[in-house]
Amino acid sequence: MSLTRRDFARTSAITGAGVALAGSVGALATAPNALASTETGAEHADGASAHGHGHGHHGVGYGPLLPDPKGLLALPAGFSYTVITYSGRTRLESGEFTPSNHDGTATFDGPRGTTLLVNNHELAGARADWPHPVPLTEGLVYDPGAAGGCTVVEVRRGGQVAEWVGIAGTATNCAGGSTPWGTWLTCEETEDKAGKYGFTKDHGYVFEVDPEDHRANRNPKPVKALGRYAHEAVVVDPRRGHLYLTEDASNPNGLLYRWTPPHGFHHGRGRLRTLADDAGVLQAFKCFDSGGQFVDDLSRAKKTGTVYGVDWVDVPDRDARTVSTRKQFTAGQITRARKLEGMWWGDGGVYIVSSYAREESPAQHDGQVWFYDPKRRTLTLKVLLGVNPDPSEDGSFDGPDNITVSPYGGLVIAEDGAGVQHLFGATDSGRTYPIARNELNIGTGQEPEYSEFTGVTFSPDGRTLYANIQTPGIMLAITGPWKRQKR
Repeated sequence: MSLTRRDFARTSAITGAGVALAGSVGALATAPNALASTETGAEHADGASAHGHGHGHHGVGYGPLLPDPKGLLALPAGFSYTVITYSGRTRLESGEFTPSNHDGTATFDGPRGTTLLVNNHELAGARADWPHPVPLTEGLVYDPGAAGGCTVVEVRRGGQVAEWVGIAGTATNCAGGSTPWGTWLTCEETEDKAGKYGFTKDHGYVFEVDPEDHRANRNPKPVKALGRYAHEAVVVDPRRGHLYLTEDASNPNGLLYRWTPPHGFHHGRGRLRTLADDAGVLQAFKCFDSGGQFVDDLSRAKKTGTVYGVDWVDVPDRDARTVSTRKQFTAGQITRARKLEGMWWGDGGVYIVSSYAREESPAQHDGQVWFYDPKRRTLTLKVLLGVNPDPSEDGSFDGPDNITVSPYGGLVIAEDGAGVQHLFGATDSGRTYPIARNELNIGTGQEPEYSEFTGVTFSPDGRTLYANIQTPGIMLAITGPWKRQKR
């Protein structure tokens, strides 16, 4: 049953704008330069600015970041890192170099105490343009003209690492998401069709990759039921079976989608690839405020704690045969948002990132994190970053992208902004703190450039934080005195 604007307005009037949510989800407020709304949020936002990174907040975080003599990763005292894979330096089991442009990543318990990671490689356009594409391993290729795909990385006891191809011949594998049944859904962030860049097949799909069963990955098949568009990330509602998917696109801004499985369908390893192309229902979200007014774009939210009701509208042609899915709606039918990026399931719902908004949006910001509660059908703004006035200065966070829910409380967020790039944490009550800073300058001394962080995810036991530096493509394992973060 859909939640009508009238229902939401009536409920909001009773509950005080519907701010109270079930579970442990607090009002994650803001990093420096934030636009905080609640009393708590404003207090913490001011404090974060006053203390630079916010590590002076009564034990929140791990202290200041210490420069790395090796010029790769600055970390707090007591923390260390290990390079797991490095494009052009480490090699696959088959002998080729590790592919470049590391992106979305997830971890899984492997056999005999190992940790398995599935790592996307965001390689767009013609295969010949990339010195280290994903190798075209026999039986694992969707389209021999495409450069992207996934590798599977096995970290063994004692630190030994092995890497092999999980899927090849896909394009612009950006983020994705793990499933409750132990597989990885890799997302193509493109709408390119056969004939472009030498592609032999259409792209813009989701594929399932099994980190343990090599045979399950043979003869890759897109899950066309999930639609063809510039996919970013996907999460699975383990209770209801819905899949939520973000779209990173502009002109016009992208959408948040929900896929509802067909009646009688049961999720499990390899089950998605058995679906018909039109199986289930793919829908885009439509938001309205507590007064029942339609919200055209998420950038209009100016305060943390803002709550919108959510309805869902069917996508007319999910395969976008002639018109992109996001362009199949007229104004007033759906809600849009700029750069809908990372997602993560936690606290009974979905954390969703809108990385930034500029002139293509009604209002400007440098990052939002929302929480969708499927039970209440509400979307709540948890983090709102104000426009960073000087991205070259180390101290402000901007451009959130990949995220994960931390076993130590709150979120860990990978920064994909301008200038300095961080991994940073946000507690439930809105305190922010740095975890790492990328010190690998891929620019020049006069004009330094630092690649974004991607693929932030904890090991299954919570002891190791894995993250990638996208360019050139480095996977890192971070360990140290992790602790429960105060609210």
